[in-house]
Amino acid sequence: MYIGSTDSRGVNHLANEILDNATDEGVGGHAEHVAVTLHADGSVQVDDDGRGIPTDINAKSGLNGVELVLTRLHAGGKFGGSGYKTSGGLHGVGASAVNALSLRFDVTVKRDGKVHELSFQRGVPGVFAGAGPGAPFEPQSGLRVVRKMKRGERTGTSIRYWYDARYFETGARLDVEVVRAKLRNTAFLVPGVAYVLRDETGEEPTEEKFHYPHGLTDMVEFLTPAGDKPVSGILMVAGEGTYKENAADANGVMQSNVERRAQVEVAFRWGTGYDRRVECFTNTIRNVHGGTHRKGFERALVRALSDAIRNARGLLKPKEDVPVLDDLLEGMVAVIHVRVPEPQFTSQTKDELSTAGLTRVLQTLVEQHLKAWIDDRRTKSEARTVLQKVVDAARVRLTQKQQKDAARRKTALEGASMPPKLVDCRSTGIGRSELYIVEGDSALGTARMARSSEYQALLPIRGKILNVQKASLQQVLDNVECSAIVQVLGAGSGRTFDMSTMRYGRVMIMADADVDGSHIRTLLITLFAKYMRPVIEEGRLFAAMPPLHKITTRGRNPETIFTYTQQEMETTLTRLERAGKSVAPVSRFKGLGEMDADELWDTTMNPATRTVRRITLHDVERAEATLELLMGERVEPRKNWLIEAAGRIDQETIDA
Repeated sequence: MYIGSTDSRGVNHLANEILDNATDEGVGGHAEHVAVTLHADGSVQVDDDGRGIPTDINAKSGLNGVELVLTRLHAGGKFGGSGYKTSGGLHGVGASAVNALSLRFDVTVKRDGKVHELSFQRGVPGVFAGAGPGAPFEPQSGLRVVRKMKRGERTGTSIRYWYDARYFETGARLDVEVVRAKLRNTAFLVPGVAYVLRDETGEEPTEEKFHYPHGLTDMVEFLTPAGDKPVSGILMVAGEGTYKENAADANGVMQSNVERRAQVEVAFRWGTGYDRRVECFTNTIRNVHGGTHRKGFERALVRALSDAIRNARGLLKPKEDVPVLDDLLEGMVAVIHVRVPEPQFTSQTKDELSTAGLTRVLQTLVEQHLKAWIDDRRTKSEARTVLQKVVDAARVRLTQKQQKDAARRKTALEGASMPPKLVDCRSTGIGRSELYIVEGDSALGTARMARSSEYQALLPIRGKILNVQKASLQQVLDNVECSAIVQVLGAGSGRTFDMSTMRYGRVMIMADADVDGSHIRTLLITLFAKYMRPVIEEGRLFAAMPPLHKITTRGRNPETIFTYTQQEMETTLTRLERAGKSVAPVSRFKGLGEMDADELWDTTMNPATRTVRRITLHDVERAEATLELLMGERVEPRKNWLIEAAGRIDQETIDA
């Protein structure tokens, strides 16, 4: 419940909860440094130089402040309800949940001239007689004062925990890249704090520092895709607003119309690209699914820009519709950060903000700023350029919609509009149907004989398609192979992509098992990731895994084994040799066309026996950065990555 999931995301959420508590000290102006250390033994340590968790006894519970915060849900935060105006932690929920899910949890507090220590085993306070979670443990309540603070020594809190793997799925682990992204984002949002990441899990310890004195402006620059040219400067909105909501008082009694004050920061800019990126945060916590603050921002865009487009001369043609929100967001990079007391979220993981009053606050502040920017003679020309870009985006969207409407699944009378090379299936049931994108005409012949014509359709492509990471949307639509895929799927592309109209339940990429086939797969995945991403997000894109070798034993009852890598082939041959079986010369499939129809059906197309890989997308930011690195226009970063990565490869495993 409290960490959202039991996979690697849940493991990372543990670290986020402790980090958020340390960040609260920085937001309040009490800390300047926060350090996260990933130890080689799997433990995570978070240090801050804030005030330190209170150590005095709580009159109501009889517990010291440290024990109270780390063992009681909703304990009221580190410093009581008035300690922070805004807080990223869920008032004790996060730290106490991490404690309960940890084999060992150590906390050191420097405060009031003393250094205090306390340890826990699965949430029970006590003392460990040694290092690590396996050391002997004796339950014991109460803080231990281990020494006096030295002259000039700063106050603060240090927490180190070893999470209990029993509560998580097999293979769940802390993702260093996710931790790095979290620290970087937080450093953008809290420019007064320097963050450090120490990673001791590799062969050599590493240390990175994140400090961005210009805050959200730096973040917009960082998030802007490589090669994207600015259409506008960075617009910065900063202000405060009030709203009212029902809230409990100190005694837990609900009060109506309690006035709240929100601090708002928004930075955004339009660029020449087609993608949009709107990142939302509440009290430094990333809200992956946005929420009421994003809704207010978007309403402000629609109100201010739509009015400006209507009133501007020469932008719209007669009877032309005013652009919609999607058009306004095209090419935009935006960061929204609100600081509010007691924010409301749709879940404990804080993925979506639900505080209703913030919609109006954001709309008012952003709309006022936009209208002033549009009318200001110093920025009027820049604003006009943005408005023209928005109108152009609307026209492209309408063109795409017309293409999509024309490409929807046709009846028998309308089938002529599909590409002639499409070998369609007989079934009109979307759920079971599969579209195989096949590499080459030679493979198409075998696949045509192998497939189940009831529910498996085939679309051959010639060689390597366009690298869409380097191309404009118009170039993609003009490309024969790319446009054929878009047309056959019948769901459009880019912002107008509509899963509800897709003609097939699954898309299977079927390329050769060699290096060229891997390149073609990568190009196709890039196409889907950039222009048809919902297919990936809904788990409907797969890569077929044809075998590389065929091993056949000799004798009365010959056995046929297909292998997919050089290592698997060698291991299989060794196993057969030890079993005393004679083996015929190994066949290597240079392409799909070298398999006969039965072999292709059994290994690659039969749902009961085939091997396929589902293409997934868990971390959008990391995926986009990787695609840009490997497939983008900039050569130097890719060259550097290849040189660095080459050193990690075992030369003997290269299949050449």
